[in-house]
Amino acid sequence: MTSRPALAPSAAPWQSIEPAAHDVRLVVCDMDGTLLTQAGELPEGFAAMRATLRERGIAFVPASGRQHATLALMFPEDDSFVADNGSLVAHEGRVIGTSLVARDAVRHVIELARAYTASDLGVVVCGVSTAYIERTDPAFVAEVDKYYASLEVVEDLTLVADDVLKVAIFDFDDAEPMAATMLRDVAQTHQVVVSSKHWVDVMHPEANKGVGVKALQAALGVGPAQTVAFGDYLNDLELLDAAGLSFAMANAHPEVHARARYVAPRNVDDGVLRVLAHLLG
Repeated sequence: MTSRPALAPSAAPWQSIEPAAHDVRLVVCDMDGTLLTQAGELPEGFAAMRATLRERGIAFVPASGRQHATLALMFPEDDSFVADNGSLVAHEGRVIGTSLVARDAVRHVIELARAYTASDLGVVVCGVSTAYIERTDPAFVAEVDKYYASLEVVEDLTLVADDVLKVAIFDFDDAEPMAATMLRDVAQTHQVVVSSKHWVDVMHPEANKGVGVKALQAALGVGPAQTVAFGDYLNDLELLDAAGLSFAMANAHPEVHARARYVAPRNVDDGVLRVLAHLLG
């Protein structure tokens, strides 16, 4: 992520928290721009921190726009995930919640993207079983492969019969202006969230990462005061709202800084690991 404007006055530095002063039971973490390096890899030292969390009985949950299959490959020792930006929640190896997009809305978004000429777009229909694309040029497929480990090419996305968790649109230019124009009317009835500079997701109106976190809190018997959350982009706002200890990465979107209670170092500076080491004393 690129550098962002000055921090919002409401967000306090992470060092202002007294070490080992909180009863942490759940850590929920966004992936891209938050935990992962710029190369999209887990930071050095993550395995050791993950082992420490497990030893202390602290649940670690990835919360991402990535699909469930991708997160399961990245974290083979974990069985709880908030996937597809909260549209699918898994706990102890089973799906405990999904939020689906109606088929007529899926078709409408696909047709809008096909007709859009202001920038170069690619569409992913994210189903419960797998993800689907109809565009197969190398540039688009390379971007999709980063986030969708389970993927199927089809001739016509409007004919996909799978239950749909979300429709993800990749904009080779800038997703925010596209979302504000092309999806303006869709946003009146559905959750339209910009998850990075190039990606925007259309989901069920009540789907977001925060809803997924609350489902896991209920399953684990954990409250917001015992929950730590990290995020960097607009799809992380509700995630931060669900945690008593909420951290915006230093590289985060300005709106994320305004929503979080604290600021963590940048993802490229191992911000998540440094804050967790501080919290755990």
